[in-house]
Amino acid sequence: MLRCLLVISLLAAGCAKPPAPPVPPAAAYVDSKACAACHAAIAATYRQTAMARAFTTAKASEMRGALGHYQHLTSGRAYSIFERGGRYFQSRTEDGQYAIEREIHYIMGSGEHARSFLHRTPQGRLVELPLGWYAEGGGKLAMSPGYDRPDPLDFRRKISHDCMFCHNAYPAADAAPASEPVFPASLPEGIDCQRCHGPGSLHVAAGGKGGIVNPAKLDPERAMEVCMQCHLETTSRPLPNSLIRFGRGAYSYQPGEPLADFVLHFDHAKGAGREGKFEIVNSVYRLRQSRCYLESQGKLGCTSCHNPHEAKRGAAALQDYARKCQNCHRAIAAKSGHPRGADCAGCHMPKRRTEDVVHAVMTDHKIVRRPPPGNLLASRAEIHEARFIGDVALYYPPVAKDQELYLGVAQVVQQSNLAGGIQRLESVGSKEPKALYALAQAYLAQGQKQLAEARYRHAVAADPAFAAAWRGLGEVSGSLPALEKARDLAPHDAGVWHALGLSYRQAGRNAEAMAALDRAIAEDADFPAAHNALGGLFAALGDHTKAEAALREALRHQPDYAEAHENLGRLLAAREAYANAEFHLRAAVRWRSPGGWRALGEVQSLQGKWPDARKSFTAALEAAPQDWAAWLGLGTAQAALGYAADARVSLRKAATGGSAAVRQEALQLLGALR
Repeated sequence: MLRCLLVISLLAAGCAKPPAPPVPPAAAYVDSKACAACHAAIAATYRQTAMARAFTTAKASEMRGALGHYQHLTSGRAYSIFERGGRYFQSRTEDGQYAIEREIHYIMGSGEHARSFLHRTPQGRLVELPLGWYAEGGGKLAMSPGYDRPDPLDFRRKISHDCMFCHNAYPAADAAPASEPVFPASLPEGIDCQRCHGPGSLHVAAGGKGGIVNPAKLDPERAMEVCMQCHLETTSRPLPNSLIRFGRGAYSYQPGEPLADFVLHFDHAKGAGREGKFEIVNSVYRLRQSRCYLESQGKLGCTSCHNPHEAKRGAAALQDYARKCQNCHRAIAAKSGHPRGADCAGCHMPKRRTEDVVHAVMTDHKIVRRPPPGNLLASRAEIHEARFIGDVALYYPPVAKDQELYLGVAQVVQQSNLAGGIQRLESVGSKEPKALYALAQAYLAQGQKQLAEARYRHAVAADPAFAAAWRGLGEVSGSLPALEKARDLAPHDAGVWHALGLSYRQAGRNAEAMAALDRAIAEDADFPAAHNALGGLFAALGDHTKAEAALREALRHQPDYAEAHENLGRLLAAREAYANAEFHLRAAVRWRSPGGWRALGEVQSLQGKWPDARKSFTAALEAAPQDWAAWLGLGTAQAALGYAADARVSLRKAATGGSAAVRQEALQLLGALR
């Protein structure tokens, strides 16, 4: 019996599962000052690099040389950067009005080529200010990239998670890639060691023994990807150039993992005529086109020439690069007749003016046998491409997991290839909420509201916490409950509050509309559409004083806001302030307001300016031939000028359509003409 019990006991012990090994702690990011304690020499040289200086607070040492005034001829706006009480500000006026001023809290960019100035809002958003600084010519002020146009975004361009990803160390917490970009009060200053070496907590805890990534010990592809996380941009134009994989956070990439597990890169398809583009973040993209790179079979990478821990400049840098070129091209360097000198890159990697940041001159990393013809440094004007229309191709990696799904999203997310993308996404049949949302947005862009609504519903069914999809559903279907759900999920999203305010007003719930629009402005005071909507609501309620104040506030934030100009012009006309009304209605026309010409004609009619009114109504009808109220206005002006035959034609047209009031007035005038 004892032996039997012993056997059973041994069998039980043999069948028992061994204890699970302890789960190793996950590495976390630490203050990079901890790195300098052991690596003082490297830290000292690294502090001089462009990466280390890519993001900083605005202080005297960094703002030196950036103060001044700039008159932007394209928009007619005047900008200034100035110091007051030890703080720095940027301001703008247009035609002596619409004055606005914002404090400069941060600087983005090392200053090697350019710097942008950022304002931090009370809600924690960062806004790029319109006037930037460029190193060209010893330093100058000019418009930030994309702002050299008649209607610049001014003080409203938000810094996205994408921007912060490549210009700084990671913020304290991760974020969803497309989420509202709100940043913690304390931000790192500059790209730190951990962006290349991975989170350092385990390394620090182990006294510097292990627990860290050394890119030099990675295989060539993984090592190159450490640089590519920021230095690979196929284009800055609307395409998109990359998509972060679903389920990944905006700051979740860690050195050493396959870059394609985090992000996929896209490019213009072959034959689109964009093969020779040269843009400011094209260094890796251009290098990968080089024969040197292609024939090196992975041996040539960024660190073949660049030491990321040091910043060599001037003659010393040229000599260093030349030595590295001669490691492979010693025979050519010694060849009779080949120019001798220490600047291989000057001919084979010439400096060129970039297409997207026209005040910046960069080294072209496409290594060529002979430099391209022409003046590579010639000044050029900014080109503003609304969007690329054509096929979007997968660029890196050449083949990827789930690539059909991501290729479908890439076609539609910036409306490059709506029809092709919709077909692709429908054939994939993915239940991924963000793909369904992209599909809904694509249908909406095509004007297919029913299909858009159906895909929004699929998206929220797949992810009930998807605030953007609830908002899309509410806007396309007119569903207040859907918008209220979006509000509950994203209570700090000013756009959701604005959409909700518009829907409440449409439903006749004016008090709730007022509260929602007030909340939109509280969340984002620089939101012109919310101020405009609030002005419209005050006007409808008969409070013209508050309406005018709200509309002027909309124009202070966006002086080219056509709808706000038209609304303010109509409001002033109702108060018989005709001169001011005409000023704003002419601005509405200049900024292509659909109803601007008709409104201007109506104000001119009220003043008896019949020749001007006739011209305005004619222009309105050229833009909208079925604007029956404009036909009525034109007929009225023609009759007043004595053109009875023309007036009858116009009034008969007005009597065939439009509202009952328009038809009735047109018939009355026709009767009077007989």
